[in-house]
Amino acid sequence: MHGHPEIPRESVEICLVVTSDKVFRGDKRDEVTPLIREILDNHGYSLKRSVIAPNSAESIVQEVLRAAETCHVVVVTGGTGPSPRDMSVDVIRTISEKEFPGFGELFRYLTYMEEGTKAWLSRASAFIVRGRLVVVLPGSPQASRLALEKLLIPELRHVVGELAKK
Repeated sequence: MHGHPEIPRESVEICLVVTSDKVFRGDKRDEVTPLIREILDNHGYSLKRSVIAPNSAESIVQEVLRAAETCHVVVVTGGTGPSPRDMSVDVIRTISEKEFPGFGELFRYLTYMEEGTKAWLSRASAFIVRGRLVVVLPGSPQASRLALEKLLIPELRHVVGELAKK
């Protein structure tokens, strides 16, 4: 502890929203959900709820708000790139109270160290939506692993403790 409030690991509730038209339609297997579940389990956390949503603004907002009703942290995967269908960051920004650009900056730096210059194509970011942390990651399993293990899990109890302050 660093003098900051932290809540017990087992009290942190985490939800996942996978945004992918192909996975939603059943054209592609969901590789992200099992990986995130495994990573969380390996660090003493559990995934409370997961859902697959199509790349539509209405669906993304609906699922993120639903997840924010029951979870402290909502991880959204997909929709961070340059394609016209990549809208998760833009949509969540419209419903957010705060944005934490440092999350995306660090994510892109770490990605650069592993993958090179394609890192700047990601718009990964973190937000506060209805008092809950919402993290938006690229849809690849490698991106999920990097973000969870290097950025999110080390600060998870701290940020949830800070958000619980009145």
